[in-house]
Amino acid sequence: MAGGKKKVEALGATDVGRIRQTNQDAFLVDLNDHLFVVADGMGGHAGGEVASRLCIQEITTYLRNHERMVKDSSRIHPDPRLGSILAGAINHASMKIYEKALEEPDLKGMGTTGTLLKLADGHAYCAHVGDSRLYLIREGFLYQVTHDHSLVSEQLRAGLISKEQARLHERKNVITRSVGYQDQEDVDSFAFPTQPGDLLLVCSDGLHGKLTDEEISNYCRELRCLAVHQLIAAANASGGDDNITAVIVEILP
Repeated sequence: MAGGKKKVEALGATDVGRIRQTNQDAFLVDLNDHLFVVADGMGGHAGGEVASRLCIQEITTYLRNHERMVKDSSRIHPDPRLGSILAGAINHASMKIYEKALEEPDLKGMGTTGTLLKLADGHAYCAHVGDSRLYLIREGFLYQVTHDHSLVSEQLRAGLISKEQARLHERKNVITRSVGYQDQEDVDSFAFPTQPGDLLLVCSDGLHGKLTDEEISNYCRELRCLAVHQLIAAANASGGDDNITAVIVEILP
């Protein structure tokens, strides 16, 4: 599939996993606007499912309503204005989810991760909250581009625990920021140049929590976008105790 000034291919998929009864993940692949989102919901029986889907819906609504600003800001890159617009989209979603929870007591406390990727003229822009991740696979090397907003990740970055301790930590799923838990959130926003052959993987912790960096890199290098299905199958084979979502974007030559 191709679109825009730079040709890209992309594929996304989600799976309920082997343990959960419902899928509280949601994702977006929009090749027309080169927009890709993964949201991993949390909160009660139905709250997480509502939050993640509302997050996707409100991000797309916000960007559609700010379409002219997006186009005007994407002439010289990297452009901090475009990053601000994407962060604004996540905070718009946060406000809408928060308001929905106030209206419906059964949804109180719901929230979601939100990792948003936008491609524009040879650059990747990301806005990010939570512990879903954006990876870059370039020339056979895998780089974790986003920081997890989680209790364990913060302890790891502070040098209080090791990588192995973090991997096995009983509270590794506790996140410190979420979209919708409050009406505004501190959003990470940044940009970096892309090059032909790059792969960009956006995924929920149901995937990256079950597979090593080496496994993720090997599947992506071998299968490119089609690795989505193999990654999900491998995460299920490793336990599948959470919902699993992956979106892979390839920058074509």
